[in-house]
Amino acid sequence: MQEADRGTDDARELALLLAAAEEAGRIAMRYFRQSPEVWMKEGNSPVSEADFAVDRFLRNELLQARPDYGWISEETRDERAPEQRRRAFVIDPIDGTRAYLHGEDTWCVSLAIVEDGRPIAGVLQCPARDEVISARSGKGAWQNGEAIHTRLPVPEQSVTIASARHGLPNWERIWQGRVYLHPYIPSLAYRIAMVARGDLSGTFVRPNSHDWDLAAADLILAESGGAILTSAAKPIIYGLPTWRHGSLVAASGRLLDEMLSVVAGEPLS
Repeated sequence: MQEADRGTDDARELALLLAAAEEAGRIAMRYFRQSPEVWMKEGNSPVSEADFAVDRFLRNELLQARPDYGWISEETRDERAPEQRRRAFVIDPIDGTRAYLHGEDTWCVSLAIVEDGRPIAGVLQCPARDEVISARSGKGAWQNGEAIHTRLPVPEQSVTIASARHGLPNWERIWQGRVYLHPYIPSLAYRIAMVARGDLSGTFVRPNSHDWDLAAADLILAESGGAILTSAAKPIIYGLPTWRHGSLVAASGRLLDEMLSVVAGEPLS
């Protein structure tokens, strides 16, 4: 595919996600703070009727538009005949379900299209905060139409780090008081977006995150100047059979290397 054609193709993909995300956000808001019915999944993780409603809409809408694409979602499996698909939708109907159910606003609908294991278009629809955060491969990242960029830490100045509720590694031995630990953010995708727009310097990610937690936010961070890397300093490959990942770090510049050194020496648990 020629560069001009590729650019037009990727633009169409992002436009498809943006349109679907807008309606998905409206569906999620119909249940928000309305005491939706809730069930507990394996691992004591909640899922609500809102998750299922959003997932059902997105699956119908997106696969009707791109029937030859794969489907990777937190709530539904792709039951079509297995075959190799270069592109796939990676969907989390509501990332941050616990925050959503508690009436907090830091949750989002996460949508991405991956090609050969890497995202090429991604959207985080955050309707309770009136935010739409998006990215397109090689073309930048935006929030509500404005370009966003990571904040490069200044040497010897403090950095703001986020992590999961438990399992933060022993960062004091490296940063020696330079770190402010941000309050817990239930939505991993939103936490990574905060790194992308400079609200956070970086975040650690515990093992057992999944493709749907990461794909859209991964591209948004990459296009804003940062990266999500494995403990082996490699980018994430999406669409592998497990859909599950080990310890990760998300940041930019020198801080990314410093965080990698912590995870490599003392994996998150």
